[in-house]
Amino acid sequence: MRLTILGGGGFRVPLVYGALLGDRAEGRVTRVVLHDLDAGRLSAVARVLAEQAAGDPDAPEVTVTTDLDEALRGADFVFSAIRVGGLEGRAADERVALAQGVLGQETVGAGGIAYGLRTVPVAVDIARRVARLAPDAWVINFTNPAGLVTEAMSRHLGDRVIGICDSPVGLGRRIAKVLGANPREAWIDYVGLNHLGWVRGLRVAGRDELPRLLADPDLLGSFEEGRLFGPQWLRSLGSVPNEYLHYYYFNRETVRAYQRAEKTRGAFLRDQQAGFYEEMKHPEAAALASWERTRAEREATYMAENRDAAGAGEREEDDLSGGYEKVALALMRAIARDERTTLILNVRNRGTLSVLDTEAVIEVPCLVDANGAHPVAVDPLPGHAAGLVCAVKAVEREVLSAAESGSRTTAVKAFALHPLVDSVGVAHALVDGYTSVHPGLAYLT
Repeated sequence: MRLTILGGGGFRVPLVYGALLGDRAEGRVTRVVLHDLDAGRLSAVARVLAEQAAGDPDAPEVTVTTDLDEALRGADFVFSAIRVGGLEGRAADERVALAQGVLGQETVGAGGIAYGLRTVPVAVDIARRVARLAPDAWVINFTNPAGLVTEAMSRHLGDRVIGICDSPVGLGRRIAKVLGANPREAWIDYVGLNHLGWVRGLRVAGRDELPRLLADPDLLGSFEEGRLFGPQWLRSLGSVPNEYLHYYYFNRETVRAYQRAEKTRGAFLRDQQAGFYEEMKHPEAAALASWERTRAEREATYMAENRDAAGAGEREEDDLSGGYEKVALALMRAIARDERTTLILNVRNRGTLSVLDTEAVIEVPCLVDANGAHPVAVDPLPGHAAGLVCAVKAVEREVLSAAESGSRTTAVKAFALHPLVDSVGVAHALVDGYTSVHPGLAYLT
């Protein structure tokens, strides 16, 4: 089975390859094709993968290419993990937004809109090429903003593109652990959009254990989201939000923390990873050891500003090991081998959430088999959550419209309607700022 990874020079690709090692089952991946526009980054990552595979005679063969069509031909699965504009683009997204006093995070608020406007045209081109060159391939989208990008690609690939995120899985695992339950035996009632969802129940042997958690302040304060949001707020909501909702519920505090930070997250990662890729230019460098050292620092500093604003402390050891690659491979194996499983994924709504239309991509539990991912029926969202979901989905639709039409006016509308921007004047300033620093937004006129 052939797996193509777009963005194959990306820093987290070794997580995916490492998870493939040791798989001896029928229908396993035997060839991995890495595609990237940057040949130097491809070479660096290929060195890490070679060290990972040392001593494993059954390790998947790795090839690299800068030719997109060559990478797609013959693919059974395509992992799309591109970053349009690179980490320099992310750092610029953050700077422009913070200069206007609003959030520049890469998937939330102004930063997410800017990233989406840069990424959607590229993702749509990829989707069209997949439809033409590998029509039977399944596309698993890692690229952020994951829900928005998956919806853009679904207009050309239908249900053969599925978006993934490890945030809901990590949240469910932490809740189950606090309650003394096995995460593999728990049903997580999670619903929303990507980076905008809530755990409303956690069933073990048919019994919902979440009320027990919400009733116990000590338990609530014992895991990351409890410390991040505070036990009182979680009890008020009657649910446990995805960590990214901290940007909404504590927006002013978070923006201030980002403004005080020595570096934005994008700038930190840009400089950190530049050091890694520079080191990889030296043939004598230990590629795998350097990558592991850099990754450990990356994971430990994840959402540091939010934790600082909330006084939540350091991340727990269990949360430093990533997880998105495990979700992606579980999804791929379930489809390839018809190994039925349940995963929280980004898929088309198909009537699952009544407040959204059928084509809207949402993030919900899905039953997965050889025919793809099928969203499970969920209870309606409470009013406050439905309002936020509808508002953000409306913004995503304006982003898609702007990317398709090239309309600067529509781009301004997308920014102005976002709950974390809420100013037409700021929206105009943001579009002016982003178009001045991103060549990839020159299409907006």
